[in-house]
Amino acid sequence: MVFQDLQTKISEGVYATNELLPSEQRLQRLYGASRDTIRKALERLREQGYIQSQKGKGSTVINRQQYVFPVSGVVSYKELATRANLQTKTTLVSSRTTTLPLSDFAAVDPNAKPMTVTQLVRLRELNQEPLIIDIDYIDQDVVPKISKAVAEDSIYQYFEQTLHLRIAYAKKEITVEPATEQDQALLELPADGMVVVVKSVTSLEDTTAFQYTESRHRPDRFRFQDFARRI
Repeated sequence: MVFQDLQTKISEGVYATNELLPSEQRLQRLYGASRDTIRKALERLREQGYIQSQKGKGSTVINRQQYVFPVSGVVSYKELATRANLQTKTTLVSSRTTTLPLSDFAAVDPNAKPMTVTQLVRLRELNQEPLIIDIDYIDQDVVPKISKAVAEDSIYQYFEQTLHLRIAYAKKEITVEPATEQDQALLELPADGMVVVVKSVTSLEDTTAFQYTESRHRPDRFRFQDFARRI
């Protein structure tokens, strides 16, 4: 709880970049928590790149660029847009029942098994400009159906808050590929255009891989940044 509250306050600018967090003693009083709990929360913030601690000085908020597309995280498009105060629109292009195209995800999940899935094709727009095509394949044994309203809002909110699924982790791969006819039409790309493709496999806490996603990004609007700490 302490970690999540501090994380939210940093993301929302309550604690700004280069600002010191309250001291451990002050945080203990604010949250009514033990010294050990506060230290564990601060350690998680350090590990995830929110703060840098210096002995005798305290914990300083560092610039983590939360608005940049978080390829290395497990975060929904709506969560990212809300966090960065972006004006976005999601349009459901198509929805159908099909089988998982195993060959398309062989590199990111060589152990994928045949399954019946709901395929969602959604167009993401920012400031009325098309930026991303998301193609999701969702295991129907885990999620039997997805309405148009949910698809155009937040499927992660539906997964977690309505179906109470516990999403744990994702494996991802980034490549650059020639634009397909669909890419050219929906993303307004030339015939010889390229797209950045992010393929991911998302799993539940019990290790069930239930969502396979292919996100196709306009290269002139794609930027990836990550945070790495030397161990």
